[in-house]
Amino acid sequence: MGRRSGILEFAVLGLLRESPMHGYELRKRLNTSLGVFRAFSYGTLYPCLKTLVANGWLIEEPGNAPEDAVSAALAGRRAKIVYRLTAEGKEHFEELLSQTGPDTYEDEHFAARFAFFGQTSRDVRMRVLEGRRSRLEERLEKMRSSLARTRERLDDYTLELQRHGMESVEREVRWLNELIESERAGRDLKGSASEGPASLDTTTGATGGLPRSGKSPRPDTPDDTAT
Repeated sequence: MGRRSGILEFAVLGLLRESPMHGYELRKRLNTSLGVFRAFSYGTLYPCLKTLVANGWLIEEPGNAPEDAVSAALAGRRAKIVYRLTAEGKEHFEELLSQTGPDTYEDEHFAARFAFFGQTSRDVRMRVLEGRRSRLEERLEKMRSSLARTRERLDDYTLELQRHGMESVEREVRWLNELIESERAGRDLKGSASEGPASLDTTTGATGGLPRSGKSPRPDTPDDTAT
């Protein structure tokens, strides 16, 4: 399983742990709540869902509304399929949540992991955050060394781009320091990811959709043409 497909499977299992969804709603949640998946398409999502079903981690069920099935049949469309997490799927997701290996520090994987921190134990959150910070500090040191070696050969615009990249990493390191300090003090973020996953922009360290109070907004109800 490739790294990118593994991240998608993790996010799908995490979203379906909240509630069953059909493909349209699931894709919309991936796009809007988890910003890292904005570029994913149905062509990527549905093979992932089929794999999860084949592994026994999801089951497919017909939509709950009888009128939806009737209207779909009359229009010659397929009825909606709802995906539900199985007991084995929940157990597998919890196993994935407990992992703290190097992959969890990388940009896309960290964003997905952070989105489900509300469902993750504090000690695991700490290891992931500290690993991410260490990875970024290494990246920052390399960027500074590279800039020092090449500064005289760069034009002003390229130099400014390099500085911008360094500032973005520095901001995320500061943000991680604040999160780690809060975790050590035993403080939880308000409106944790258990109330809905967050969207993380890993280029700036900003949480694009982290709810600060109340529940995350649910997506609009999809139309009957979606499956």
